[in-house]
Amino acid sequence: MKKFAGYFLVLFTCSLGYTQSLVGAWEATMEKDGRTLRNVVIFSASHQVATSYDAKTGDFVGTNGGSWSLADNSLTETVEFHFEKPERVGTTSSFEIELTADELKLKDSNTVWKRIDNGTPGALAGAWLISGRMRDGEIQKRNTDRPRKTMKILSGTRFQWIAYNTETKEFMGTGGGTYTTVDGKYTEHIEFFSRDNARVGASLEFNYELKDGDWHHSGLSSKGKPIYEIWSLR
Repeated sequence: MKKFAGYFLVLFTCSLGYTQSLVGAWEATMEKDGRTLRNVVIFSASHQVATSYDAKTGDFVGTNGGSWSLADNSLTETVEFHFEKPERVGTTSSFEIELTADELKLKDSNTVWKRIDNGTPGALAGAWLISGRMRDGEIQKRNTDRPRKTMKILSGTRFQWIAYNTETKEFMGTGGGTYTTVDGKYTEHIEFFSRDNARVGASLEFNYELKDGDWHHSGLSSKGKPIYEIWSLR
């Protein structure tokens, strides 16, 4: 995954003349130091995140991601966060990719990512930045352009949040897994959590509503505290 520092495209036109989409989630497994690691990549229309964790225990191994652009089959990414190599934050790299409907790989690499979903069926696919909170009954807005960011990237079935600072290159934490959106309820099933592995396996249910394009998210946090958050698409 060190070569896979980032992401890909929304649309990739193959030499055969058809168009494939990378939006959604992909996964690969690999053996390292006697354990099986799962690597999950989530693509939104503008941003991406790639994360490795122990397939059995959920122990967090690493994550990185940022924004992307595409020219032909060359994917260019600008790194916004990198757990293992913070010095890469702000740098830009390009990769050649090979893509079919169900498989994705970097050129000259043996690792193959299999498609998990295509951005459905969940209602919240995209890259979101926290843009407000409810405090004392009032909405307090937050500047999403500031260096200190909390981002959530969701496919149709996978979610991941990442807290980081693009100015200091500091990585604060991340967590993720699967999610559903049913009857106004957003439910997370945690598969990895960098700050506290004891939360792996937990499920959290929240109320959600889309208002003027923003995601309003309310309920109890993983610590049992009431929250009301507003998230805006990037």
